[in-house]
Amino acid sequence: MNKAPGQPLSAEDIYLFHEGTSYHSHRMLGAHPAVEEGEEGVRFTVWAPHAQAVGLAAGWNNWNGEKDSLYKIPDSGFWTRFFPGIRSGTFYKYDMTGPGGERFLKADPYAFQSELRPATASVVTDLAGYVWNDGPWRRKRKAPYRKPLNIYEIHFGTWRQKEDGTFYTYREMADLLIPYLKEMHYTHVEFMPLAEHPYDLSWGYQGTGYFAVTSRYGTPHDFMYLVDALHQADIGVILDWVPSHFAKDAHGLRRFDGTPLFEYSDAYKAEKPGWGTLSFDFGKPEVRSFLISNALFWLDMFHIDGLRVDAVTSMLRLDFEKQEGQFQRNENGGLENTEAIAFLQQLNTVVFSYFPNTLMMAEESSAWPGVTAPVHEGGLGFNYKWNMGWMNDTLDYVETPFDQRPGRHHLLTFPIAYAYSENYALPLSHDEVVHGKKSLLSKMPGDYGQKFAGLRLLLGYQMTHPGKKLLFMGGEFGQFIEWKDQEQLDWLLLDYESHRSMQRYTAELNRLYLNEPALWERDHELEGYQWITPHDNTQSVISYLRKGKKAGDTLVVIINFQPVRREHYRIGIAKAGAYVPVFCSEDSRYGGSGEFSAEPVQTEKIPWHEQTCSLELTLPPLSMLIYKREQPRTKKAVPGKESKPSKRSAAARSGKSGETSRVSASKGKEGLEMPTAETKKRSGRGTGRKPVTEDGPGSMNRRQER
Repeated sequence: MNKAPGQPLSAEDIYLFHEGTSYHSHRMLGAHPAVEEGEEGVRFTVWAPHAQAVGLAAGWNNWNGEKDSLYKIPDSGFWTRFFPGIRSGTFYKYDMTGPGGERFLKADPYAFQSELRPATASVVTDLAGYVWNDGPWRRKRKAPYRKPLNIYEIHFGTWRQKEDGTFYTYREMADLLIPYLKEMHYTHVEFMPLAEHPYDLSWGYQGTGYFAVTSRYGTPHDFMYLVDALHQADIGVILDWVPSHFAKDAHGLRRFDGTPLFEYSDAYKAEKPGWGTLSFDFGKPEVRSFLISNALFWLDMFHIDGLRVDAVTSMLRLDFEKQEGQFQRNENGGLENTEAIAFLQQLNTVVFSYFPNTLMMAEESSAWPGVTAPVHEGGLGFNYKWNMGWMNDTLDYVETPFDQRPGRHHLLTFPIAYAYSENYALPLSHDEVVHGKKSLLSKMPGDYGQKFAGLRLLLGYQMTHPGKKLLFMGGEFGQFIEWKDQEQLDWLLLDYESHRSMQRYTAELNRLYLNEPALWERDHELEGYQWITPHDNTQSVISYLRKGKKAGDTLVVIINFQPVRREHYRIGIAKAGAYVPVFCSEDSRYGGSGEFSAEPVQTEKIPWHEQTCSLELTLPPLSMLIYKREQPRTKKAVPGKESKPSKRSAAARSGKSGETSRVSASKGKEGLEMPTAETKKRSGRGTGRKPVTEDGPGSMNRRQER
């Protein structure tokens, strides 16, 4: 038949989909309960332009849809039909006849729910009906740049499991996860991919059902309940999202209508040989409509606060993890996938136009410039990028034996040279603790106690370095064995004091982060960081200032990366006064030696590190100390008596200051190694423009030019 009775697609719908600007295509494609001509049923609509015929296969017809065919909308590529009597909960697939006459079954790309694996049918699902209670959270959501952002990354199925090894549901997890996140003082939770996927050990990164939250843990309404409960507890939700590639499973997107439809027809661009998956065809407008609709779908229907976009580098580069003969250059002779670049720019522009305060975080591991630069300036338009250079350098350093650390001191100092080239998040993610890489705790050199001290230093260094924070589950209490990806974390370790102390340390460190604006308020401003000494490589000590908007918020951070006690260690300080210790990683409550003084330390008029005065400290072995200047009490004015201006205020009025100007790492002072094109490429460091500092979406932000 050429006519589709009651077809739901207007000419404009069809036009926008083929233009790549149908941003809510899930509202018209897929299976939608409806009432047509007074009858209740379900309307099915699918895009399959090269199919000779499309039928609806289900249990009632023994999965043979030949007699239950959909109608083709002429000159559109769409097939549609209303089936009366079908209800939510019905399992179905599309019975396709390809251009060569071959027959095969496909799951619905737009299905809102899938059958529990290993079964692969789609499920008719009505997403309406859930009553949200997170209005206060959504109304107060602001741009993230000057806010604390501390993310706990989890794999849903292996964070905790029931005694028999089965999974908790989304609803059950709310009662377990939320109290833990609150106790540990995290601001956000990031779920590894929850879109439907057939293979557990792909961790969700090889998907087949992009609009279906995985049925492993419950229904879409169950997941809504979890997100809602997290928001009511003031915890944000980030979802790992995978637009870079999809699984080759027969029921999925591969050769959907008998031809390469969602993937590139060019095998050089389609194949991802290292992963055994296929790349989306980013140059195809219909694929852009599909993917951008999917991003908005999660943000809209499930109230997700942000997307961590997986494997962006694999999208941008035609030669990503490919050998000679496995790729071809673009039309200009380059290795950039210009279609993927345009897609990402369109994606971020659209997302921020609908949801201005969304987190769009790129996992981008190369030196691609301008990942977080606005689209109108030629950037990709994300508002955050994972700092893979910092992660690689830092883990290389902390795994280095103590006696070799002086020769690798640059791994600590170099990251500041590019810390402000993008808006960065500092990830210690799942990728670093699996497949033989060892857990964070096991990476540390030394004896049992030194390993815990090393882990405390790693987390303390991350927390005090510019950039937002992310930690994968288990790192907070010192998981000894790397992530097993099939079993739950080793919670039994908390029966031992060393691991309980480690967990207590992480919770207190997280609380310190929340309470100290200097650790997040100026993450993306050069003025938020100042070296005290970057070059004490012989003793493996670094010290620096973190600054907030208020002078009184400034923190002094000193880290000793050697298992050696440093007596009479002196650092230069610009402001005289008493400095109070606000945190020490060697506090006995955290499993440390307790070898530190909780008493304030008074500056001395001994010039040091180009400052007018200095502090003399004792640094415990493998320790991080944080000090804060004690604010002088203001004297009450005596009535009728004019107070004389202090020397300090007089100096301020005359334009003088006791604090010397900060040393910018980007200026190459203090003898620091500076980034070159080769070292940036090697370390995966960003080389984009200055990061966003004005509140607003990543693709629409203004920048502070310096």
